[in-house]
Formats: sequence, C-alpha cells, structure tokens
Amino acid sequence: LSLSLSLSLISSVSSLSYSLIDSLLGSTRRRYRLNRVTVYMESEKELMNKAKRPVDSRLCRVSGSMTEVMEIQAENPTCHVLFIPGNPGVVSFYKELLESLNEFLDGNATITAIGQISHTSKDWESGRLFSLQEQIDHKVDFIRHELEGVKVPIILVGHSIGSYISLEMLRKCSEKVVYCIGLYPFLTLNQQSKKQSLIGKLAASSLLSASASFLIASLRLLPLWAARRLVSNSIGAGWSDTAVEATCTHLRQYHTLRNVLFMAMTEFRELAAEPDWDFMRENQKKLAFLFGIDDHWGPLQLFEEISKQAPATSLSIEREGHTHGFCCTVAGSVWVAQHVATLIKDRFSHL
Repeated sequence: LSLSLSLSLISSVSSLSYSLIDSLLGSTRRRYRLNRVTVYMESEKELMNKAKRPVDSRLCRVSGSMTEVMEIQAENPTCHVLFIPGNPGVVSFYKELLESLNEFLDGNATITAIGQISHTSKDWESGRLFSLQEQIDHKVDFIRHELEGVKVPIILVGHSIGSYISLEMLRKCSEKVVYCIGLYPFLTLNQQSKKQSLIGKLAASSLLSASASFLIASLRLLPLWAARRLVSNSIGAGWSDTAVEATCTHLRQYHTLRNVLFMAMTEFRELAAEPDWDFMRENQKKLAFLFGIDDHWGPLQLFEEISKQAPATSLSIEREGHTHGFCCTVAGSVWVAQHVATLIKDRFSHL
C-alpha cells in the first residue's frame, strides 16, 4: 500500500488524543483571563531557553505489568501531582508539560506521569490487549502501592480519556486524592462528531484494527532518522522534537497501536452513557476542567452541562489555539502547565 495511505492511518490513530497543530505559536507577551484565573505567558523563546529540571524516566511493575513512568522529585514536596495521559498513553509526549509544571510550582511538588499499559516502546506484555477498565485498575493500583507511603495530598491531572480515568481514581482513592484537574476532557461520547464515529468503527473491527496497526508498524522498516523526517514533514509539522520522537519510538509499534485501538473500542462502549452527575455533584469542589474551542472530544456542550449539573466545578476555556493536542508543541505544553499550576496554587495557597 502507498506511503500516503500509511500516513493517513497514522493520522487516524493519532487523532484519538492529538489534534494536528500547524505551527508553534508566536513569541509575544500577552495576558489571558480564564474563568477568573489570570496567567501571564512569557515568550516561547524565553521559555525554551530557561533551564528546566529534567524529568527522570523509569520502568516499574504495576498490577504485574511493566509501566513507563516519568517523574520529577521534590526535596520537600507539599503535594504530589499524578498525571494520567490520554490515548495514546505515551508519557514521553508530556515531557515539556511536566518540566514546565515543576517550574511553575516552584519545585514544591513531586510530579509523576504514569503511562497506559502496553502503550510502550517495547512489547513487555507479549501482545496482550488492555481495556479501559484494566487501565483504570492499573492506575488505582499505582496509587495504592507505589504511592502508599506518600504523606502529602495527591492531585490528579488527566488529559482526554485520562480525565475520565482520574475521576474513577478519585472515586476509589478519595482518602488520598484531594483535587482532580481534567484537560480537554473526554467524559462521554459526542454523537455529533463524525470523527468519533469513524474512529469508533475502526476500533470496533478487530480486522480493521489489526490491518491498520500492521500497516503503520511497517514504517519501522525505516531508519529512525528517516522516520523523524517523515513525521516532521507530515502529521508532525510544527510539533516539538519530543513529540516527533515519541511518535517514532512508540506509535510505530504494532502492540502499541493495537492497544490504542482496543482501548478506544472499550472507551466508546463505556462512555456511551452520560457522566455520573451524582458523583460529580458530590465532588464538584474537588474538580476543575479545561476545555478547548472546537474540540470534539470535549465539546463545549459538555462544558455547559457540567456548569448546570455541578456548578461549583472550576471550568475554563482555552481560546489561544493550542487545541486537544497541546502536548505536541512546547508552547501548548507551557501554556497548559501554567494554567494547571495556577489552579493548584489558587486551590492550595501554601504552594
């Protein structure tokens, strides 16, 4: 099959969590006002030139599964931020977000990001496929075992389907989790979205999923430098080097692609129902959500519905063009990191 078809399939898979971004945003200083939260944004050049504390990457076994983790340890943390990625759940996409968040929290928080099972650079699970519920259980086990000794409050930050996973973690770990922030949240199906309908049909067919995964994985035949150039000149035009690298190391893996689509299939089944409004009302003062303009995963009608059903929830709309795939650019990662840090500091004044 043609290279253009393979690239089209990559784009379809990537659209599960990452919108295509044309270019990194400009470098002018501006002030933004979001839901009574004012954040001062520095120029992209200044932000990129700042020395940030780098994240540490490690592997650990959680629920018996090898898991990719990225972390920045604070010497005397006042809280622990646990980040849950979307789908694809590749933590390395969020490197700039984690480093920027650490900076904006003044190094006062330990920050951990935990990847989805088998959304990894190596097939540690021998081809096994994991559902949304298994991914949720995996994250709950991480809190109960890996973070068992953490004495400071735990704050969950989730992106896309990671927002839904975070809500379920709050439900099961309410004694340790004090706050939950959802970024561009995917909490229920958008029946008006043609993209979701197409992805749902692809994910629901094991034959189509396997075929698409095989075609994209065939790009592993390219050397890494060629794959980087291919991604940078196609779906990754305007992406950061980190996002391009994560795409080349993880999304050319057959087992990762199969798990991305299998997880998506189970997401679509689970999220066919409305959100648990009773639970969200009970915990509304612990919740915050950031929505984007024209985001079919977290449409503004969901924003409006949350504001009616759980009015004490902190709700914001990002209007600067970073989109659902904010983590694919430095500018988007920094902007979202500062927004998250502002929410946390406003909620916990001691930070």
